[in-house]
Amino acid sequence: MLEDTLLIWKFKSGDGAALARIYDKYRVPLLRMATGLLNREHLAEDIVHDVFLWLARSPKKVRLSGTLRSFLATCVVNRVRNSNRSVRRQERNATLAPAFSTSEDSGPEPWLIASERRTRLNAALAELPYEQREVVVLHLQGQAKFREIAKSQNVSINTVQSRYRYGLEKLRSLLDGEV
Repeated sequence: MLEDTLLIWKFKSGDGAALARIYDKYRVPLLRMATGLLNREHLAEDIVHDVFLWLARSPKKVRLSGTLRSFLATCVVNRVRNSNRSVRRQERNATLAPAFSTSEDSGPEPWLIASERRTRLNAALAELPYEQREVVVLHLQGQAKFREIAKSQNVSINTVQSRYRYGLEKLRSLLDGEV
Protein backbone atom coordinates (compact mmCIF):
# COMPACT_ATOMS: atom_id res chain seq x y z
CA MET A 1 0.00 0.00 0.00
CA LEU A 2 2.90 2.32 0.69
CA GLU A 3 4.21 1.61 -2.80
CA ASP A 4 0.80 2.52 -4.23
CA THR A 5 0.72 5.80 -2.33
CA LEU A 6 4.15 6.68 -3.66
CA LEU A 7 3.15 5.63 -7.19
CA ILE A 8 0.03 7.82 -7.12
CA TRP A 9 2.02 10.76 -5.81
CA LYS A 10 4.64 10.34 -8.55
CA PHE A 11 1.93 9.82 -11.18
CA LYS A 12 0.11 12.99 -10.16
CA SER A 13 3.45 14.82 -10.35
CA GLY A 14 3.76 13.82 -14.00
CA ASP A 15 6.00 10.75 -13.77
CA GLY A 16 5.08 8.48 -16.69
CA ALA A 17 7.11 5.62 -15.25
CA ALA A 18 4.76 5.57 -12.24
CA LEU A 19 1.77 5.07 -14.54
CA ALA A 20 3.64 2.30 -16.33
CA ARG A 21 4.32 0.59 -12.98
CA ILE A 22 0.65 0.91 -11.95
CA TYR A 23 -0.36 -0.61 -15.30
CA ASP A 24 2.12 -3.49 -14.96
CA LYS A 25 1.05 -4.17 -11.38
CA TYR A 26 -2.73 -4.14 -11.85
CA ARG A 27 -3.46 -4.96 -15.52
CA VAL A 28 -3.67 -8.75 -15.09
CA PRO A 29 -5.87 -8.82 -11.95
CA LEU A 30 -8.20 -6.20 -13.44
CA LEU A 31 -8.38 -8.13 -16.70
CA ARG A 32 -9.28 -11.34 -14.85
CA MET A 33 -11.99 -9.50 -12.98
CA ALA A 34 -13.45 -7.87 -16.12
CA THR A 35 -13.35 -11.17 -18.01
CA GLY A 36 -15.15 -12.88 -15.15
CA LEU A 37 -17.86 -10.23 -15.18
CA LEU A 38 -18.29 -10.05 -18.96
CA ASN A 39 -17.23 -13.48 -20.19
CA ARG A 40 -15.89 -11.73 -23.28
CA GLU A 41 -12.13 -11.44 -23.26
CA HIS A 42 -11.77 -8.79 -25.96
CA LEU A 43 -14.37 -6.51 -24.41
CA ALA A 44 -12.73 -7.00 -21.00
CA GLU A 45 -9.38 -5.93 -22.46
CA ASP A 46 -11.02 -2.84 -23.96
CA ILE A 47 -12.57 -1.91 -20.63
CA VAL A 48 -9.31 -2.30 -18.69
CA HIS A 49 -7.45 -0.26 -21.29
CA ASP A 50 -10.17 2.42 -21.15
CA VAL A 51 -9.72 2.65 -17.39
CA PHE A 52 -5.97 3.14 -17.74
CA LEU A 53 -6.46 5.61 -20.58
CA TRP A 54 -8.84 7.62 -18.39
CA LEU A 55 -6.31 7.42 -15.56
CA ALA A 56 -3.52 8.70 -17.83
CA ARG A 57 -5.64 11.60 -19.05
CA SER A 58 -7.07 12.60 -15.67
CA PRO A 59 -4.39 12.39 -12.98
CA LYS A 60 -5.88 15.32 -11.06
CA LYS A 61 -9.28 13.58 -10.81
CA VAL A 62 -7.86 10.58 -8.95
CA ARG A 63 -9.02 10.75 -5.33
CA LEU A 64 -8.29 7.65 -3.30
CA SER A 65 -10.39 6.92 -0.26
CA GLY A 66 -9.12 3.35 -0.01
CA THR A 67 -6.49 1.33 -1.82
CA LEU A 68 -5.39 1.88 -5.39
CA ARG A 69 -6.46 -1.68 -6.20
CA SER A 70 -10.02 -1.09 -4.97
CA PHE A 71 -10.16 2.26 -6.80
CA LEU A 72 -9.16 0.64 -10.09
CA ALA A 73 -11.50 -2.32 -9.47
CA THR A 74 -14.38 0.11 -8.89
CA CYS A 75 -13.52 1.88 -12.16
CA VAL A 76 -13.57 -1.44 -14.02
CA VAL A 77 -16.85 -2.54 -12.44
CA ASN A 78 -18.49 0.77 -13.31
CA ARG A 79 -17.36 0.45 -16.93
CA VAL A 80 -18.66 -3.13 -17.05
CA ARG A 81 -22.02 -1.93 -15.73
CA ASN A 82 -22.11 0.81 -18.38
CA SER A 83 -21.21 -1.73 -21.05
CA ASN A 84 -23.97 -4.06 -19.86
CA ARG A 85 -26.50 -1.21 -19.97
CA SER A 86 -25.38 -0.32 -23.48
CA VAL A 87 -25.71 -3.92 -24.64
CA ARG A 88 -29.20 -4.21 -23.11
CA ARG A 89 -30.24 -1.00 -24.88
CA GLN A 90 -28.94 -2.30 -28.18
CA GLU A 91 -30.70 -5.64 -27.69
CA ARG A 92 -33.99 -3.88 -27.10
CA ASN A 93 -33.57 -1.86 -30.29
CA ALA A 94 -32.32 -4.67 -32.51
CA THR A 95 -31.84 -8.40 -32.54
CA LEU A 96 -28.28 -9.01 -31.45
CA ALA A 97 -26.19 -11.90 -30.21
CA PRO A 98 -26.41 -12.54 -26.47
CA ALA A 99 -24.31 -10.20 -24.36
CA PHE A 100 -22.58 -13.07 -22.59
CA SER A 101 -21.49 -15.54 -25.22
CA THR A 102 -18.83 -18.11 -24.46
CA SER A 103 -15.47 -16.89 -25.62
CA GLU A 104 -13.43 -19.18 -27.79
CA ASP A 105 -10.01 -19.61 -26.30
CA SER A 106 -7.14 -20.86 -28.34
CA GLY A 107 -3.48 -20.95 -27.65
CA PRO A 108 -0.41 -23.09 -27.49
CA GLU A 109 -0.82 -26.71 -26.53
CA PRO A 110 0.39 -26.30 -22.90
CA TRP A 111 -2.40 -23.80 -22.24
CA LEU A 112 -5.19 -25.93 -23.66
CA ILE A 113 -6.34 -27.50 -20.39
CA ALA A 114 -6.21 -24.21 -18.49
CA SER A 115 -8.04 -22.55 -21.34
CA GLU A 116 -10.78 -25.19 -21.28
CA ARG A 117 -11.22 -24.81 -17.51
CA ARG A 118 -11.38 -21.03 -17.85
CA THR A 119 -13.98 -21.38 -20.60
CA ARG A 120 -16.10 -23.70 -18.41
CA LEU A 121 -15.79 -21.36 -15.44
CA ASN A 122 -16.66 -18.30 -17.54
CA ALA A 123 -19.66 -20.11 -19.01
CA ALA A 124 -20.80 -21.07 -15.50
CA LEU A 125 -20.27 -17.50 -14.28
CA ALA A 126 -22.40 -16.27 -17.17
CA GLU A 127 -25.25 -18.42 -15.83
CA LEU A 128 -25.29 -16.55 -12.53
CA PRO A 129 -27.51 -13.52 -12.03
CA TYR A 130 -25.36 -10.43 -12.58
CA GLU A 131 -25.47 -9.30 -8.93
CA GLN A 132 -24.17 -12.68 -7.74
CA ARG A 133 -21.55 -12.82 -10.50
CA GLU A 134 -20.29 -9.35 -9.61
CA VAL A 135 -19.91 -10.24 -5.93
CA VAL A 136 -18.17 -13.57 -6.64
CA VAL A 137 -15.74 -12.05 -9.14
CA LEU A 138 -14.99 -8.96 -7.05
CA HIS A 139 -14.36 -11.04 -3.94
CA LEU A 140 -12.38 -13.90 -5.48
CA GLN A 141 -10.56 -12.25 -8.36
CA GLY A 142 -10.64 -8.61 -7.31
CA GLN A 143 -9.83 -9.50 -3.68
CA ALA A 144 -12.40 -6.96 -2.54
CA LYS A 145 -13.81 -7.25 0.94
CA PHE A 146 -17.54 -7.71 1.40
CA ARG A 147 -17.68 -4.28 3.06
CA GLU A 148 -16.18 -2.63 -0.06
CA ILE A 149 -18.53 -4.51 -2.36
CA ALA A 150 -21.54 -3.54 -0.25
CA LYS A 151 -20.50 0.10 -0.44
CA SER A 152 -20.02 0.00 -4.23
CA GLN A 153 -23.38 -1.75 -4.78
CA ASN A 154 -25.27 0.36 -2.22
CA VAL A 155 -26.54 -2.71 -0.36
CA SER A 156 -25.95 -4.22 3.07
CA ILE A 157 -23.05 -6.53 3.86
CA ASN A 158 -25.57 -9.29 4.58
CA THR A 159 -26.98 -8.93 1.07
CA VAL A 160 -23.48 -9.16 -0.42
CA GLN A 161 -22.67 -12.24 1.67
CA SER A 162 -25.92 -13.88 0.60
CA ARG A 163 -25.24 -13.13 -3.07
CA TYR A 164 -21.77 -14.62 -2.66
CA ARG A 165 -23.07 -17.76 -0.97
CA TYR A 166 -25.87 -18.28 -3.52
CA GLY A 167 -23.44 -17.60 -6.37
CA LEU A 168 -20.97 -20.21 -5.12
CA GLU A 169 -23.75 -22.75 -4.59
CA LYS A 170 -24.96 -22.28 -8.15
CA LEU A 171 -21.40 -22.48 -9.51
CA ARG A 172 -20.88 -25.75 -7.62
CA SER A 173 -24.02 -27.23 -9.12
CA LEU A 174 -23.16 -26.00 -12.62
CA LEU A 175 -19.60 -27.32 -12.41
CA ASP A 176 -20.53 -30.60 -10.69
CA GLY A 177 -18.85 -29.69 -7.42
CA GLU A 178 -15.49 -28.61 -8.93
CA VAL A 179 -15.63 -25.18 -7.23
